[in-house]
Amino acid sequence: MGTYRDLVVWQKSMMLARRVYETTACYPEHERYGLVNQMRRCSVSIPSNIAEGYGRETDREHSHFLFISLGSSNELETQLILSNDFHYINGNDFKEIMDLNMEVNKMLSSLIYKLKNSDAPNS
Repeated sequence: MGTYRDLVVWQKSMMLARRVYETTACYPEHERYGLVNQMRRCSVSIPSNIAEGYGRETDREHSHFLFISLGSSNELETQLILSNDFHYINGNDFKEIMDLNMEVNKMLSSLIYKLKNSDAPNS
């Protein structure tokens, strides 16, 4: 059966969180407790909620935590767009992180769909 660490979506979301931390290290000091803090928190929330949901007893509970991860992914997208608008992030980093976030977002949506439509008795 494996663990949440075996899930590709968790692995990619960990890469995403690392990239957000690396990139926001170069943001202006005045954003340290603003945008930087928000981006780091929501990027960490994505793999954290995937892991927490994996340990839940039912598919419904699992889906609940995946929805939280999905919300954090959407929040991160908004913050990345703001970062780009304010010229805090270079074009290559913006594209790379946006693409990775979009990939994680799609994987989360797919996993939620599968859990909601599963015929498993623990649904």
